[in-house]
Amino acid sequence: MDTVFRDVRVIDGTGGPSYRADVALAGGRIAAVAREGEPRPAARRTVEAQGLALSPGFIDMHAHSDLALLRDPAHTAKAAQGVTLEVIGQDGLSYAPVDDHTLAGVRAQIAGWNGGGPEDASVEFTWRTVGEYLDRLDHGFGGEGIAVNAAYLVPQGTVRALAVGWEDRPAAPAETERMKRLVAEGLAQGAVGLSSGLTYTPGMYATDAELTELCRVVAAHGGYYCPHHRSYGKGALAAYEEMIALTRRAGCALHLAHATMNFGVNEGRAPELLALLDTALADGADISLDTYPYTPGCTTLAAMLPSWASAGGPEAVLARLRDDATAARVRYAMETEGADGCHGVPINWEAIEVSGVAEPRLAADHVGRTIARTARERGEEPWTTARRLLIDDRLGTTILQHVGHEENVRTIMRHRVHTGGSDGILHGGKPHPRAYGTFPHYLGRYVRELGVLSLEECVAHLTSRPAARLRLPDRGVVRVGHRADLVLFDPETVAAGATFEAPRTLPTGIPYVLIAGRFVMEDGRRTDVLAGRTVRRTTRP
Repeated sequence: MDTVFRDVRVIDGTGGPSYRADVALAGGRIAAVAREGEPRPAARRTVEAQGLALSPGFIDMHAHSDLALLRDPAHTAKAAQGVTLEVIGQDGLSYAPVDDHTLAGVRAQIAGWNGGGPEDASVEFTWRTVGEYLDRLDHGFGGEGIAVNAAYLVPQGTVRALAVGWEDRPAAPAETERMKRLVAEGLAQGAVGLSSGLTYTPGMYATDAELTELCRVVAAHGGYYCPHHRSYGKGALAAYEEMIALTRRAGCALHLAHATMNFGVNEGRAPELLALLDTALADGADISLDTYPYTPGCTTLAAMLPSWASAGGPEAVLARLRDDATAARVRYAMETEGADGCHGVPINWEAIEVSGVAEPRLAADHVGRTIARTARERGEEPWTTARRLLIDDRLGTTILQHVGHEENVRTIMRHRVHTGGSDGILHGGKPHPRAYGTFPHYLGRYVRELGVLSLEECVAHLTSRPAARLRLPDRGVVRVGHRADLVLFDPETVAAGATFEAPRTLPTGIPYVLIAGRFVMEDGRRTDVLAGRTVRRTTRP
């Protein structure tokens, strides 16, 4: 045996009662789980674990670490939370599959999420296909690997940009066929499913018929569809219904990304969403969802624009914003009509807080402030401030959007198909604390302090349920023969250190994290171990 954790409280991920045991590891897997009264295993290293809980490693079902995993070998933001696997390629926009032209456009469009803009040389973009990107992750940092494991979703918006462009028009039949081939290739090369960002260009221009065709490809490869759907505001319930109907026609599993009910129009309406899900589940639908345990959302300021203003790619958007007449139309759509980019709700500039900028010189005047506050200090209207910022920052501005409701957050996280996802954007001067705090926040605040979930049930939400969605038969449960991706935490002290004021503070109460039996976190400190590898779906079910 390599390591044994002695007298630890095992929370095995199934949701069943915890128990005390010695847990031994060998060759990167769980070799023995000896309960009280059973023979105690010996190992080269013994860790006395009294007072600690041992659970499977946490799976972040919605991560934006696509470049962070290649930029930062420590990746402590996730490793310190007990995350051992992240699902990236989210919201329909990522960096594979691409050609040179599409890559340039995507880099510019999501620089606010990941950095990696046209002037950012911190990552060398040597890949073009999904398989090449996954290979790059597996051989990161001198061939050693990456900090935590990663699974990838083929991004539908990137695929559409590659096959159709950024134009607001239906795909031609030949273009649809090319998109289907690109999705199939990405899945064959190891992606676990397909993501969409249906309030982001160019993915938002896809019709239901087009998406259904792509989902049929996903279903044939045993993957799942993960949409950021068309509205989380005024049309939220209709948007959820659309995704359920679409995937049922395609025979495809559905995982609802950051499943929230935001904005004033949805306060207290989470039970309506859950009733919709329960009806579909009872009728045989294969559905799961993820949420983050916070009320504010996080995206880019450019995402708030109406879809018609976002057509054609970043340079076309900037040209519209520079034109006074067109900018006036954009303002009316956002402030009066409720742009589709802002989920059909007129924008509240008091709720839009700048969390990061691509242009460093803009940080001091904007980061950590709402658009409304900066406008008041300058003696101008909020739209004037926002428009200038979008132009000066070349659409690279990231924002927090304070539009959520605590009762909705608590209601949704109790549902039996719920899993945890950080939706954590690691880029920016003052990012959302969920990037550094999601998983300990579940355990500390929603389990210990509020009792919304029991500890055993919460761990199941963060481990076995996502592992089941990803069809990983040897992860997500503490069981002999399973991979030794594990986290040890103190149930009495575990807590998120990250706050909105200090969002990069690491959590407390998580002394040990292991991937493949190797210590990624030891005594609460990041080791130099790079045990992460890609998790690929290479065979059909």
